[in-house]
Amino acid sequence: MNIATQHDEDMEMFLIWLKDRSYSQETQKGYLHDVRSFLRSVSEKPLDTLRKIDIMAHLTRIRNGGAGDGARNRALSSIRLFFKVMIEFNRVQTNPAIDVQKSKVEKNRVPVYIAQDDLGEFLQKVNSRYQTRDITILALMSYCGLRVGEIHRLNITDFNDKAALLAVLGKGRKWRYIPLPPALIDLLHNCLAERLLPKRSQETALFISRLGRRISKSAIQNVAEKTFEAFKKDYEQYKDVSLSSHKLRHSFATNLFATGKVDLRTLQELLGHADISTTQIYTHVNDQAKKEAMMTIQPILPHTTNLRFLVR
Repeated sequence: MNIATQHDEDMEMFLIWLKDRSYSQETQKGYLHDVRSFLRSVSEKPLDTLRKIDIMAHLTRIRNGGAGDGARNRALSSIRLFFKVMIEFNRVQTNPAIDVQKSKVEKNRVPVYIAQDDLGEFLQKVNSRYQTRDITILALMSYCGLRVGEIHRLNITDFNDKAALLAVLGKGRKWRYIPLPPALIDLLHNCLAERLLPKRSQETALFISRLGRRISKSAIQNVAEKTFEAFKKDYEQYKDVSLSSHKLRHSFATNLFATGKVDLRTLQELLGHADISTTQIYTHVNDQAKKEAMMTIQPILPHTTNLRFLVR
């Protein structure tokens, strides 16, 4: 059996493992893309002969190709998982990627967001044939922090109006339950009343496309992009800001934490973050609170005429 055929079999095993563990289609594609790219770079070598230096060489090529630290680290994570699975299937004995260090990435960078007072104006810019549907989509991202994929996966039964809860299937197929304020409950009722007729009577999707199917992720992103474009025309402060559908999730987290009524752990649960360190990027937002706190300090200093200042 030649090396290319062996690698194909390895990839098939990896895919079976991913499916068995119920990884989402999007996650599967990401892992498979990264591992295929790696195997192409070592196409002349059997899997069990690969060493740490082979992984490092591949990651260096990725970096030289223009990838940032985040993309490099994602590729490394994919390769590590691949070898973990290969060990499980007795294809290799060791994981050569396990000791490869991740790149240090910039931390505590302030996330881009739309201010609380501007979100209402943003939603006013929705101008589409299916206005109630599209406003509901953007409102759930802006005021509940849903990801595009989570909007896509929402079913009618995920909305419990009696309990005022929205069940959200997030990353890692983990459920979280978001309490809904009255305004969003009313909006969801209106959205359901105007829900497009699906092609299949058994379709359970909350949001239906014009084609009568579950709305696609690209369609959701398109709704956001068109609304951002209209919004920027009237709000100069956002003209040069890079806004995307995921920035609405940032806006939810940033604005909620800025109220001072939500602790980091609660915000983590609402966002569905597995690691609280991911949530900590939103602690930046209380710049005004920091400023007010510092203004309470009353320094007692000697008279300035008695001080000598050095100009450097």
